[in-house]
Amino acid sequence: MSISQKKPVTTRTITMTAVLTAIIFIMTFVPRIPIPLGYAHLGDAVIFMTVLFAGRRDAAIAASVGSALSDLIGGFPIWIIPTVLIKWVMIEIVFRMSHPERGTVKIPSVRTFWAFLVSAAWMAVSYTAAGAVLYGSMAASTAMIPGLIGEGVINMVVAVAVGTVLQRYHISKVIHNEE
Repeated sequence: MSISQKKPVTTRTITMTAVLTAIIFIMTFVPRIPIPLGYAHLGDAVIFMTVLFAGRRDAAIAASVGSALSDLIGGFPIWIIPTVLIKWVMIEIVFRMSHPERGTVKIPSVRTFWAFLVSAAWMAVSYTAAGAVLYGSMAASTAMIPGLIGEGVINMVVAVAVGTVLQRYHISKVIHNEE
């Protein structure tokens, strides 16, 4: 089954989505690096890989819920709604840009690089705009830009490095229970 085909909701997909949600939460919550108005983390690297290996629906749920839980538990509840929307769109960007009509997604590839780059740029621009709305100051939210750009670049590098290893060992077949 290709990743772009709709999968039925099964106990296995629910469980896998829950595990991915937990991994995204942990990688977003634990390695927090303070930046103005928030923090940088490695959760987006997992989000990038999740959409490549687990599929769009499961990745969108895991990314949105895992990241929102980190905001809630980490003391940033004001960011929950923007985070859910931003992470959902990040998944859509990576899915639509990285998945060829036929065949499989290759890591590393130019297609995947551009998907990660556009998704990371969306994240940086969206969090900056959300910060301007939430705090009533574009000047304050622009202070986040260097940290968000750094976060995006680091998450892209980690996603490509780890994703390449996981793809070499056929992790998507394990996730999808394929022979």
